[in-house]
Amino acid sequence: MKHTLKYFFSIGLLMSLSFAQAQDTIPNNTSLERTKIVGEIPEAPKQVTKKTTTVTKTDTIVPVKKDRYGVRVGVDLYKLTRGLYDKNYKGIELVGDYRLTKNYYAAAEIGSENKTTEDDRLNSTTKGTYLKVGFDYNAYENWLDMENIISIGLRGGFSTFSQELNSFKTYNPNPYWGEMPWKTSGEKSNGLTASWLEVVAGLKVKVINNIFVGFSLRMNMLITDKKPSNNFENLYIPGFNRTYAGNFGAGLNYTVTYFVPLYKKTVKPKGK
Repeated sequence: MKHTLKYFFSIGLLMSLSFAQAQDTIPNNTSLERTKIVGEIPEAPKQVTKKTTTVTKTDTIVPVKKDRYGVRVGVDLYKLTRGLYDKNYKGIELVGDYRLTKNYYAAAEIGSENKTTEDDRLNSTTKGTYLKVGFDYNAYENWLDMENIISIGLRGGFSTFSQELNSFKTYNPNPYWGEMPWKTSGEKSNGLTASWLEVVAGLKVKVINNIFVGFSLRMNMLITDKKPSNNFENLYIPGFNRTYAGNFGAGLNYTVTYFVPLYKKTVKPKGK
């Protein structure tokens, strides 16, 4: 009996150990299901945020450019000061222009001259007044508030004058006995006239507010020329300069002018 109880006790202990081991090897379904249901919530991927730069467009206010229109008047310093070093000359010339459009100017000169011409065989004095009227075209493109001018223009000139033959020397083709002496004449011719065309190239630069300094070169072509009745040629014509025994002449002037503004015009911007 004692051995039988011992045998049953051993079998029961062995079965308990086997059951316990089976419990350890079999996964816990509840725990597994909970792990499946709950589990760890995966971390959401970080979103890369794009940095955007916002450009604020600001309106640019372009200043309105306005050109000044008016009258420019002045004097020719070359003729005014020539009498200081040339005893045979006295003269004055007033100059002016008026702005018509952006590039065109109406221009005029008026003056008087008293010029004594000394030649190898004669001495004569010319006195008279003249007027030149025409236009200038400004070929210089100014920027900002500049008002400088580089121009080319055309003038029509007219002069009325008198000429006096002071003295002369008769030409001797056979000067064996020497040259003929000078003779005093005093013969005077009044009411002489001349007209011509004049091409002008020059510039004007603003040096101080409204004050301009200018310089120009002139080429002249004589159109009409009323000569004295004593077969004496006009060697000098006021406003035209010397004739050089032909129909062409040349001259220059150096001016100081003052600009009188009258009104302004808005400059239209050029299209893109």
